[in-house]
Amino acid sequence: MAISTRIIPCLDVSNGRVVKGINFKNLVDAGDPVEMARIYNEEGADEITFLDISASVEDRKTTLDVVSATADEVFIPLTVGGGISSVADVDQLLRAGADKISINTAAIKNPNLINQVSERFGAQVLVVSIDAKRGRTKSGFEVTTHGGRNSTGIDAFEWIEQAINRGVGEILLNSMDMDGTRAGYDLELIRRVRQISSVPIIASGGAGDLDDFGKAIESGADALLAASIFHFGIYRISDVKRDLSRKGFTVRQSSTLGEN
Repeated sequence: MAISTRIIPCLDVSNGRVVKGINFKNLVDAGDPVEMARIYNEEGADEITFLDISASVEDRKTTLDVVSATADEVFIPLTVGGGISSVADVDQLLRAGADKISINTAAIKNPNLINQVSERFGAQVLVVSIDAKRGRTKSGFEVTTHGGRNSTGIDAFEWIEQAINRGVGEILLNSMDMDGTRAGYDLELIRRVRQISSVPIIASGGAGDLDDFGKAIESGADALLAASIFHFGIYRISDVKRDLSRKGFTVRQSSTLGEN
């Protein structure tokens, strides 16, 4: 039986509100995270990703009360990221209702955190978020941090391989070149990471049209993250699933899939 491709709306949260911009700049308010999570849950999302995008920039922890309130509204896996820097932070978020944890900046600062979290809670709860953009590295892709603001000089592919070897369960692969542009997923990046990754890849950055989702799956994505097209009502989750199903891709059926 074929494994269903997961469709995951992403809530980028800053100051308690969902925001969206282009390449993490010129952010505009997109709504209340708790209410939006509830709606996406009802629309048939397979998971929800909640990223407190200002936590690392402001050097603070993820807002626990918002995470808890969001978890109370959804009955699908909830991944939380932003400002997570220790095993204790992970424990606190899991207790608040998160099902999985996404780390980025903290893992780069302390790669052993991947081992520690994986050994304590299991690889299935750990997602390493890679904000990759084209740069002067061996692979041609570089890791960035703080919402793409800071270049690290680290080769993205070497870092992905290291993260996998240390025990990460999934890779959230975000193309900083495509983020918020609605010009399509970075298919070259997905294809090349697929060649080196033994764990599921969640493709992120650039979804703008229904065709973009199928192309990303064909390039090697196991799950598809999107924000702008859902937040601003361009497409509903059911639109994406219905289109993928018509094209022969396997998706989890939802009650809204048959609607016109």
